[in-house]
Amino acid sequence: MAKPQFTCEVRVQYLPDQSQPPEGPFAFAYTVSIRNTGDITAQLVARHWVVTNAQGDREDVRGLAVVGRQPLLKPGEHFEYSSWTRIDTPVGQMEGTFFCMTEEAHPFEAAVPAFALVYPGALH
Repeated sequence: MAKPQFTCEVRVQYLPDQSQPPEGPFAFAYTVSIRNTGDITAQLVARHWVVTNAQGDREDVRGLAVVGRQPLLKPGEHFEYSSWTRIDTPVGQMEGTFFCMTEEAHPFEAAVPAFALVYPGALH
């Protein structure tokens, strides 16, 4: 049986021009690469991000599409997009889930593993 699967990787960059250390907020750009590593065509429909700061305060961000797009990916194809977030502590993390659908309307999820948001001045 054909199996849908998207694999996700993230690169993070601190945004000094959008940040206000040492009190915060601290801004970060992130670039997400989504690759269809399954064997059937599928579409990314929606997202759910969990952004957590150093005190454990959590913000859930949900919505349709990513940067206004719902990419349809054939096996082996990939889609990359960049966005940004802001936290009020020098260190935090993000993780997420993309909600996806095969062409036959079978839903599945693609996990985005947790990644660190770290202000460069926070590391000693």
